[in-house]
Amino acid sequence: MRRGREVGNNRGLVDIMNDNEMFHGGEFGTFLLESTIVASGKEKYLVHWVRKFFEYRKQLPDRLNWSEQLPLFIRQLNSSGSHHDWQVRQADQAVRLYFVNFLAAFPGLAGPDSGAAPSLDAPRGQAGHLQRFREDLRLRNYSRGTEKTYLNWVRQYLRFCDERKVGEAVAVSPDLVRDFLAFLAMQRKVSASTQNQAFSSLLTFFRLVFNTELGDLQQAVRARTGKRLPVVFSAEEIREIFRHTEGTSGLILKMIYGGGLRVNEGCRLRIKDLDFDQQLINVRDGKGGKDRTTLLPTSLTSELLAHIARVIALHNQDLAEGYGSVWLPDALARKYPKAPQEKAWQYVFPAANRSIDPESGTIRRHHISDSVIQRAIKLAIDRAGIRKHASVHTLRHSFATHLLLNGIDIRQIQELLGHAKVETTMIYTHVIKDMRNPVASPLDVLG
Repeated sequence: MRRGREVGNNRGLVDIMNDNEMFHGGEFGTFLLESTIVASGKEKYLVHWVRKFFEYRKQLPDRLNWSEQLPLFIRQLNSSGSHHDWQVRQADQAVRLYFVNFLAAFPGLAGPDSGAAPSLDAPRGQAGHLQRFREDLRLRNYSRGTEKTYLNWVRQYLRFCDERKVGEAVAVSPDLVRDFLAFLAMQRKVSASTQNQAFSSLLTFFRLVFNTELGDLQQAVRARTGKRLPVVFSAEEIREIFRHTEGTSGLILKMIYGGGLRVNEGCRLRIKDLDFDQQLINVRDGKGGKDRTTLLPTSLTSELLAHIARVIALHNQDLAEGYGSVWLPDALARKYPKAPQEKAWQYVFPAANRSIDPESGTIRRHHISDSVIQRAIKLAIDRAGIRKHASVHTLRHSFATHLLLNGIDIRQIQELLGHAKVETTMIYTHVIKDMRNPVASPLDVLG
């Protein structure tokens, strides 16, 4: 029990009345104080978010229960643009804790539309659960890469359940989840970060599909990850690698190093994102859904302009053949019907061939695949005779490290990389201490 702490003005909270249900703010705050569900000091924020949810749901139809209203509330928070991603996740957690944990402990307080969590034995089947999970992830604007990863881990967990004959229903059992993670660690020999990725996938799956929290398992199962320094190329190694690259893949690799881009950020660049006047790259919808600007190397200007001229010629050919419509995010194609054919929206690095969009069925030219770039860097590293376990991301690490060696402020590097916290960027200070003035081995000074 955790008595003795306060939740702001918890005892003085005024309950909010909905048409069918009352928000018991005081009781919910006390419940959080006396439980171990959330970290100390976070209770008042969770009460705040549930209050906001009850205010929002007044404008929604009474026929919708809370589990149907919550995605609409989350979408409204995302679209407002005034909340960070962690705040939206906290709001989602708060509402679920209120209805799933709090009202379950005090069923007498639940109103007629409280909306119990779906039965785990509902005849949806595993395919139905996966489809519901995919829909919920897209409703919350998860990236396609995250969606693919999460679905993969959930499929593996479902196969794990089938092999143990736990029944057709998905068992939301902390013990079964723990057994699955132990199987990954002991038999599959996965790394700690991979184990944590699998656990995050399952946490999200149970939370979104079954409105169920795994309780204290969230803190108990996390694998401990070690602190490892990133692999970094020296300036001479960078030169040698670029001597063994050519064509479009070589140009992308130079831009990734010159601007500190992630590989998917480099592949998804559109013509409008390149600002040659200010020598800036506008990175749109980067990691965490954030936009930022970074450096556009002046040494690439002429090469890039020539490349863009070829891209526009290819686009004109596609238009002449009845194609040339590029994919646009967030329903922009409906808002601006002519935008998909405009040159500014075309990818800087389009794919060599047209393909069918799996969502719309439209034949269009997507951007180049990151696998092409990964193969190009591996080949260049091998030809350069560099014996390091490196990838395209190593160029991003090298960008940050070389800027530090050149005396650029750590805060500026943080902004260029798009790190949310400066502590993430500080890892490169541990790398340069061995590169700036390396200490001589005592063997070398023996003479």
